[in-house]
Amino acid sequence: MTISFAGKVAIVTGAGGGLGRAYALELGRRGARVVVNDLGGARDGSGHSEAALAVVEEIRAAGGTAMADFGDVTDYAQMEAMAAKASETWGGIDILINNAGILRDKSFAKMTPEDFELVLRVHLLGAAFATKAVWNIMREANYGRILMTTSSSGLGGNFGQANYGAAKLGVVGLAQTLRLEGAKHDIRVNALAPTAGTRMTQDIFPEEAYKAFNADNVVPAALYLVSDEAPTGAIVGAGAGVYQSAWITMNPGTLLPESERSVEGFAAAWDRISDRSGDRPIRSGTEHATHALELLAKAAKI
Repeated sequence: MTISFAGKVAIVTGAGGGLGRAYALELGRRGARVVVNDLGGARDGSGHSEAALAVVEEIRAAGGTAMADFGDVTDYAQMEAMAAKASETWGGIDILINNAGILRDKSFAKMTPEDFELVLRVHLLGAAFATKAVWNIMREANYGRILMTTSSSGLGGNFGQANYGAAKLGVVGLAQTLRLEGAKHDIRVNALAPTAGTRMTQDIFPEEAYKAFNADNVVPAALYLVSDEAPTGAIVGAGAGVYQSAWITMNPGTLLPESERSVEGFAAAWDRISDRSGDRPIRSGTEHATHALELLAKAAKI
């Protein structure tokens, strides 16, 4: 089976280099018309450049179709303008890959509120703003594929990345909610946690690891997750040719008798409450309450 994007219109944010560039180039090779969005800032978000133009030229040189966009993902009006231009030029928008990001790593003790807020604005609000700008276009077309970029730092934490980790778990919550809201319009929303050797990680990885985590190794997962055949609600890890699925899970729960519903009773039951036997993925925010009511009903019948 060959996966084609012929006739599709795709927007990739943060596509002036690294992973975004790799996604945009492969989408272009496979027939998509690509909006290469990039503000052109440095890794910390400062400055501007026209990096997107170079990627557009690469796509065109390979026989593809592309346009550059220099909009700032943290500015909703600029995201609206980007979506409007793409839709007016090419007749719609089928795919959005939210890839734009910055790093301002410091321990939480040394991190300024400004650095915390800016990283959240770029990663979380930026993803929300770009998605909102294309959402109704996709709803009207009854088709859409959206990919959020999460991170193992969000799923498991990472020293010095309180801002980044908070934003990256935030986009998972955004993706899971939009998965539900977009289902009847065939809008599928997934999250990818990539590990790649890019300018974001070039001074973090040792040289050999940097080479192993080539951005091209992430592309297969990213493009599958925005293809016609994509699942929805998936959280996928990709790096160095290793691909994984992740889930946010909850165990079956422990119903404490009323006489044990105290701090001391909770403490005594902690081993049972924290037992991961029977973990299952959480598929909607209502499951927690629904399951609790089911346990209460079951206990009442005993």
